[in-house]
Amino acid sequence: MKLLSVNVSLPKEISYNGTIITTGIFKEPVQGPVMLRTLNLDGDDQADRVAHGGIDKAVYVYSAENYAYWKRELDREDLPYGQFGENFTVEGMPDDRIHIGDIFRVGEALVEVTQPRVPCFKLGIKMGDPLFPKLFLASERPGFYLRVLEEGKVGAGDVIERLKMGREQMTVREVHHLLFFDKRNVEAARRTLRIPALSPGWRGSLENIVAKASKASRLR
Repeated sequence: MKLLSVNVSLPKEISYNGTIITTGIFKEPVQGPVMLRTLNLDGDDQADRVAHGGIDKAVYVYSAENYAYWKRELDREDLPYGQFGENFTVEGMPDDRIHIGDIFRVGEALVEVTQPRVPCFKLGIKMGDPLFPKLFLASERPGFYLRVLEEGKVGAGDVIERLKMGREQMTVREVHHLLFFDKRNVEAARRTLRIPALSPGWRGSLENIVAKASKASRLR
């Protein structure tokens, strides 16, 4: 596993459908080592830390394997690293091999996988297609967020080492599928809720699935 590119951007205002919005999705690769801190990389920030940032979503990761898929699917070559708004473009870390709760050493930093990514309309702006977020969601290639356990410098070319596999070994793709396409799978929801690293937002969504199932069972 390898870090291919570190991509950052400060929030900026853009015009969209007659409205001014602020977004940090226009990430661009940077050269040399960058300090990764608890909330983000130096030179990077999120316009909306509720939806896209905070401690549990300090870094967004997307794989080169997913890039290859989208180049084929969209018949596009104009997809430079950072195109999907990711901070880390990586190799050898597809969504079906990475688990919620996995802990990795990347450069000097220690990070933990917390949740899959949920696309918003800003990804459609970046891709030049307002319908792209729905296509992205349906592809089940969401990428994932990281929590920073130890701050440190990171840079393109760094080897990424998995130090610990997440409890329950639920992959990013499995958890993504559960929430969006398999909400009746209460057993899988309970299993995912046993993962301490799971972000509060996703924990709440899965708790709702379990609660609705329990209520339905009582009413039978």
